[in-house]
Amino acid sequence: MKAIVVTDQAAGTAGMKLVERPEPQAAINDVVVQVHASGFTGDELTWPPTWTDRLGRDRTPSIPGHELAGVVTALGYGTTGLSVGQRVFGLTDWTRDGTLAEYVAVEARNLAPLPGDVDFTVGAALVMPGLTAWQGLFEHGRLLAGQSVLVHGAAGVVGSMATQLAREAGAYVIGTGHAAGRQTALDFGALEFVDLDNDTLEDISGVDLVFDIFGGDIAKRSARVIRAGGTLVTIAGPTEARPADGLAIDFVVESDRAQLSEIIQRVRDGRLRTNIGDIATLDDAVAAFNRTERRKGKTIIRVRP
Repeated sequence: MKAIVVTDQAAGTAGMKLVERPEPQAAINDVVVQVHASGFTGDELTWPPTWTDRLGRDRTPSIPGHELAGVVTALGYGTTGLSVGQRVFGLTDWTRDGTLAEYVAVEARNLAPLPGDVDFTVGAALVMPGLTAWQGLFEHGRLLAGQSVLVHGAAGVVGSMATQLAREAGAYVIGTGHAAGRQTALDFGALEFVDLDNDTLEDISGVDLVFDIFGGDIAKRSARVIRAGGTLVTIAGPTEARPADGLAIDFVVESDRAQLSEIIQRVRDGRLRTNIGDIATLDDAVAAFNRTERRKGKTIIRVRP
């Protein structure tokens, strides 16, 4: 099968290569999925599991990509809940070969059914942004209707998803980002926008929750705009920032079939939309990930036409 592999961490996306690899086999509780569309997060190439297995052993050449939508072609021993020929989407394991390939083996529990009226590219684009936003807002942030949330990077792939989900849950959403993202953030549902280059973040105060993607100084400053007892949730790693009498939580997204089903239903209802930028083929994937211009939206690789 065709697959994208990486062997050199220092090379980043420039070190990606399109090669032929053996098709994966389904282990116990696995399925093999014929990948129709795949998502990729550039940060993956800085994650230790991209390069080593759970025991710390080198696992290169490794296939990156963890988001997929496709069709089940084989079931491993003991696998239940899915069937051959079923359309699925979901998030693959961090320490196994990923989805920038024609086929991938993945634990069945990490996948959810993809309804026939949802395009594969949409399914693949929803997985990591949707789960990250859902878990940050509702599992870790405990967001409730009537509360206020500051969403950093609100025009971005994850931030736009968080903005939409928070608004739908009845929250007041303030988005942040660069000036060029203002209209996009408002279009996705932010009620106010803070330009981090020209506005003063600290002019905002008393929010119940901050959803942070930046970390560092932005996270520290964000803690000061949260009401006493509020929550800072970040995906940028552990932070020393903490709101007064409140919580600071960093988390790594996990696959969750029930949450994927909730997210996909909102797409079907028209309550949620993806933030897709470029769509490229697997043959053109390396070039797509190495473009020099700033990309807007998520790049999706359409593995099958």
